[in-house]
Amino acid sequence: MFLNFMSADFAKKLDIKVKICIMVVCATVAHTTLFLEKSMPKIMKILNNISRCQAVYRRRMIPDEGLCAHQYAFVLAICYKPGRSQEELARELCLDKSTVARTIASLEKNGYITRIENEDDKRQYLVHPTEKMLGVYPSICQANEMWNEQIEKGITKEELDVFYSVLSRMEMSARLAIETEADE
Repeated sequence: MFLNFMSADFAKKLDIKVKICIMVVCATVAHTTLFLEKSMPKIMKILNNISRCQAVYRRRMIPDEGLCAHQYAFVLAICYKPGRSQEELARELCLDKSTVARTIASLEKNGYITRIENEDDKRQYLVHPTEKMLGVYPSICQANEMWNEQIEKGITKEELDVFYSVLSRMEMSARLAIETEADE
């Protein structure tokens, strides 16, 4: 019962950065339901399924702008705080630098972002949204809000508060685990 409660409210109470991180991580965890059932802890299976459902929901709600589902996280992160480096995006989205570089290159090629050389560090480029990206941003935010409303139906504020607290601690532990592993 508790795990069902957790899965039903995953996205609503997370701030945008945590949602993006967990969504991207969960979306890349497994390839088949059978694999999930045999090799993944139950909580990850539930989170992964919620993430996949959200991707389907967003595809239905957001006009086709030529973006892939995984690129929505980049739109949200870049529009939320323009002018960050690719390294900062990689840390925030919990992705490796090469994945971020490929996605940023694709977004740039398709006119969604511009990269401007960092005046303080000429080796870095700062990522900024274009008008095209800013044009799709409200649709993605609206779809996320509607999704959150949908999945939190029937859940009390107290349950949401407890769940958010637990997920936040799990997210901190997950980040610590990958940071610790990277340092070794």
